[in-house]
Amino acid sequence: MKSYLVGGAVRDKLLGIEAKDRDYVVTGATIEQMLEAGFQQVGKSFPVFLHPQTKCEYALARIERKNGHGYGGFNFDFSPDITLEEDLYRRDLTVNAMAMDDDGSIIDPYNGKSDLENRILRHVGPAFREDPLRVLRVARFAARYSDLGFTVAAETMTLMKDITASGELEYLTAERVFLEFDKVLKNGSISVFIKVLRECGALRVLFKEIDALYGIPARKYWHPEIDTGIHMEMCLDYAVKHNYSMVEKFAVFCHDFGKAATPKEILPSHHGHGARGVPIITEFAGRLRIPNEYHTAAVYVAAEHSFVHTALHRSCTEILDFLLRIAAFRFPQRIEIILNCCTADIRGRLGFENLQYSHADYVRALFKCAAGIDVKEVVSEGFRGAEIQNELNRRRLIAMEKFSIEWKNSNRELIENERKDDPNYRRNHML
Repeated sequence: MKSYLVGGAVRDKLLGIEAKDRDYVVTGATIEQMLEAGFQQVGKSFPVFLHPQTKCEYALARIERKNGHGYGGFNFDFSPDITLEEDLYRRDLTVNAMAMDDDGSIIDPYNGKSDLENRILRHVGPAFREDPLRVLRVARFAARYSDLGFTVAAETMTLMKDITASGELEYLTAERVFLEFDKVLKNGSISVFIKVLRECGALRVLFKEIDALYGIPARKYWHPEIDTGIHMEMCLDYAVKHNYSMVEKFAVFCHDFGKAATPKEILPSHHGHGARGVPIITEFAGRLRIPNEYHTAAVYVAAEHSFVHTALHRSCTEILDFLLRIAAFRFPQRIEIILNCCTADIRGRLGFENLQYSHADYVRALFKCAAGIDVKEVVSEGFRGAEIQNELNRRRLIAMEKFSIEWKNSNRELIENERKDDPNYRRNHML
């Protein structure tokens, strides 16, 4: 019985990246021998064990044979005579098909080290096409390592196109699709993930709402990049660059879904696209079983981002109504999510990447002002029932109106400079 460090831990070690997980393959062993050695068995499809001290995962070397549809349609053989090379051959990419023994020597039967040095994501063998999940995994790895210059090998992209054409992607469960997507939200370039899936045709199968945005025009006056899909990529790049939360990145991903449903007769205008996007987001979230936190944020951003883009031209009454609409006083984190996503939307345009965005600063400041009104004081003065909320909002509005005058006067130069930088300033609510 012998164990080897395998997969991502070896890949990342060679890249100089600290590996978070360490997985091992065991050759020459049976389930009984692993249990006798004190390992705890987990996993049902094939034997995986937890080390009694380190709790790292140890899996018996195995081979697999396709016997059905989807990523789960396999039979596994984990007999003790299966070699390390046979186990590595079943893996997806050559950079993931390396192992390291106890003395630090690299076992690399499929030239993964060379592909790692050349920044190539290449499939190990023809069995790659048997598992449709690998289309998503390759896109995820391309997204994760895009800043290191990794690209997908042409022959691997060809196999990904074949998998898409075969219809196998339709057998992937919603949970597995979202799990891969969620990993990209956590760590990686979402725009690269989208581009890779789009190139192989998988985007229109798995994320049809995003695929539908490509080719949808916007007015060049407001969107020099014109194509709504390109705008989405730019917004996502901004969100990743500025370390947005996973929830915020998901909301940016969804915020313009409604533009694909814009009536053709009003193109390239997209008036009302926020409201049109809400049911599309809800259907998307239901299909992929998106967590409620993600779904809720995306709906609020889609519905309200056009309003925020015009905040400096809105009355304090309108802005207070907006804050109440999104329940900002009960969920203060919601206002920050919306404002961050609006910032990405504004700056995700060709030539406007560094544009000052006073609308967000203004709404943020007004919210802080309104949130400072103490409800306890209202109650202590004898207001009861519905009167409490009415009086609280009355005081909020008075405070906001006073503050608005002061804020605009003190930031007049900033606002004027923004107008000079953005010729669309007074009309950018049409974004």
